[in-house]
Amino acid sequence: MNSVASDVIGQTADGIDTPAVVIDRDILERNIRRLADYLAQHGLASRPHIKSHKIPEIARAQMAAGSVGITCQKLGEAEVMVDAGLTDILIPMNILGEPKIWRLIALMRRARISVTTDNLIVAQSLSGAACEAGFILPVLVECDTGQGRCGVQSPAAAAELAQEIARLPGLRFDGLLTFPTSRTAGEFMVAATRLLSDQSLAPSVVSGGGTPGVWHSHEIPGFTEHRAGEYVFNDRNIIAAGEAQPEDCALRVRATVVSRPTADRAILDSGSKTLSSNPGRGITGFGLIVEYPEAQVVRLTEEHGIVDLRQCRRKPDIGESITIIPNHASQVMNLHDVAYGMRGWSVEVAWPIRARGCVR
Repeated sequence: MNSVASDVIGQTADGIDTPAVVIDRDILERNIRRLADYLAQHGLASRPHIKSHKIPEIARAQMAAGSVGITCQKLGEAEVMVDAGLTDILIPMNILGEPKIWRLIALMRRARISVTTDNLIVAQSLSGAACEAGFILPVLVECDTGQGRCGVQSPAAAAELAQEIARLPGLRFDGLLTFPTSRTAGEFMVAATRLLSDQSLAPSVVSGGGTPGVWHSHEIPGFTEHRAGEYVFNDRNIIAAGEAQPEDCALRVRATVVSRPTADRAILDSGSKTLSSNPGRGITGFGLIVEYPEAQVVRLTEEHGIVDLRQCRRKPDIGESITIIPNHASQVMNLHDVAYGMRGWSVEVAWPIRARGCVR
C-alpha cells in the first residue's frame, strides 16, 4: 500500500484523491451479517465468492460471520487468499495445463481445496495432480442448468461423470455445482441427486450461487450451500434486480467534476478505467450519482465520465466531489489498487485490493 493511501486514514472522505473506491463499513458489515443469518436460518451453508471484493480482510469477516469457506474463481485469487490465512477454498473452474496443475498442487499442500469439472479430460488431469500431492482432492460436477456456460447438460450426464470421478485415484466425488440458483436449477439438482443416490454416490454438497434471487433460495429444494458475491457491496445491477436499495450499497466511487463545458454537461475524472464500461442489466448509464440522482452518466472515455445534467434542478460545480454507485461492483474492484473503508465520513482503513488482476 502506498503512502498516499495510508496518509488519509483518520481524515474525511474529502481528503481522498479521486477517483477512488470507498466502502461504507457499517453497510458492509450489515450486508455480511444479513445474508449469514438468512442462510443459517434456512439450513444453507454460505461459501461467499470473493471475486466481488478481492480483499482478504473482507473474506475473513465473512468467515467470522459463519461461512464454511470461500469461493475463488481463479487459482491466482486462491493463492492470495491462502497467503492471507484462508484455508477452505472452492475453485469452480476447469483447471487445465501443467503450470496450473503445479500451482494447484502447491495450494493443496497449504489449504483444503476443492474444485469442479464438467468433463473427463479435466478429471483425469486432476487425478494426476492429487496423486502427485499425495492428497484426496474433492471434486464437484459442474452442471449447466440454463446459463449456457460450462457444465454437463443433463442429470444423467452429471451422474455418469460423478461415477468416472469416483473411480479415479486421488479424487473424491463431493457433489454438484451450478449457477445461478433457480427453480430450473433446483429441478436439475433434485433429479441428479436422485440418480446419484441410486448409485450410492449421494452428493454431500449441492452448491448454488448468485446474489439476484438469493433471498428466495430457501424456496428452491435440492441445494445445501450458496455462493453469493455482490451482496457484500450491492450495486445498480442488484438494485435493478429488486434485491437492494441505494442505502444498501456499501461500495461507492468518489469522483471530481473537472469541467463544465456547457450548462447541461459535466465531465468527471472517472471513465471506463474507473467505473468499467458495463452497461448493466435493464438500466441506463454508467452509475448513479448519489448527490445528483437526476443526472445521467451517459458516456465514458478511458479517463472521463460525461454527465448529462439536463434533468437536474441543482447542478455540480467544477472542483466538486461526487459519489457514484457503479453498475457492477466486481468490475470496479478489479480496476483499483486500494479501497478506503469508511465509518461515517471518516477513513478508517486503506485496504489493498490484493486479488485484483488475478485472472490466471
